Amino acid sequence: MKLEGIRVLDLSRFLPGPWVGLAMADHGAEVIEIESHEGEPTRRLGPPVAGFSVYYRNTQRGKKSLTLNLKAEEGREIFFRLAQDSDVIIESFRPGALDKLGLGYDALRERAPRIVYCSLSAFGQKGSLALRPSHDAGAQALTGVMSLGQTDGKPPSLPTMPTADIAMGSAALVGILMALLRREKTGQGDCVDVSMIDALMSWTPHILGSVIAEGRAPDLANERLYGGAAFYNLYRTADGKHIVLSGSEMNFAETLLNALGRPDLIALCRLPWGPAQDPVKRFLEETFLTRTRDEWDRWLADKRVCYAPVLDMKEAWAQDLLRERGMIVKGEDGVENLGTPISFRNEPGMPSCKLAAQGANTEEILERLGYDEAERARLRAAKVV
Repeated sequence: MKLEGIRVLDLSRFLPGPWVGLAMADHGAEVIEIESHEGEPTRRLGPPVAGFSVYYRNTQRGKKSLTLNLKAEEGREIFFRLAQDSDVIIESFRPGALDKLGLGYDALRERAPRIVYCSLSAFGQKGSLALRPSHDAGAQALTGVMSLGQTDGKPPSLPTMPTADIAMGSAALVGILMALLRREKTGQGDCVDVSMIDALMSWTPHILGSVIAEGRAPDLANERLYGGAAFYNLYRTADGKHIVLSGSEMNFAETLLNALGRPDLIALCRLPWGPAQDPVKRFLEETFLTRTRDEWDRWLADKRVCYAPVLDMKEAWAQDLLRERGMIVKGEDGVENLGTPISFRNEPGMPSCKLAAQGANTEEILERLGYDEAERARLRAAKVV
């Protein structure tokens, strides 16, 4: 697999950092989840299945677990020794917290110059808001992304997905792999500083036109992706469910409107998004109300139109498509988990569904580092591990 031989120390919590470690583990990296004695919070977050929470299963499967007290001098020494034999460190503490413990990048690179040290935070390691605590919603608010649901005079609402978390995780994975690639030439690691606010802001070029060109916030009701386009819109069906049209290219408009017997509306789809397309939207609203969602799904299936039925999460999970793609995999315990979204023709990922009890690999890792049985017993008694 692509990352065979790479060792990752994962100090992060919740979603973004563990997602990065999971992606690397799925492609051959040895990922060691370093937990405090309290354990990773997601072990207890949400409903469990066969002894592990679903959240924990789908962010920490395939990793090893080491309990380690980083506030203890001997705990920090164990971490240093591990770092010397590792390639990547992922951490999501508040900026400066690990520096105070003597475990920041500058300290680590003295003993592990090849280490790639990735820090994840809400607002970055430097800047006026670096020390402000926040989770996903705060970054969505400050980037303007939370406001993008305010069409038709609606107030802002809580995000439907933690896009700032996932944007940061995606950017972190890319940054880590870039640094590893560069290390092949220089022999030196690097420090990767990734923030939610930077990562999420980088996802907004589609909606910044009026801001940069005209100095005004976008008029969302007339924007293509926010309801202004007839063929990029949600339509209610007879059973109270929905169909989404998800492509406003003219070939899709021509195909569907011809099939529905309204070629006279095609010309309106060539006009700018917004009020000019309202007659098309009204026609589609009335038309989709005449059949159920699943009836429309069957009717549209062979029409070469960009569309999809809007599924709830249970319906989405039940699709054969996700199993065909390997995006849902079944573990030895019979429980299905999320697979890897990264597919290779050669050396494909091999997601492991094995789950480690807290500290399950502590003995193995300490022994590998050269601690004998008596030393390991003393460290356990002192609650260093």
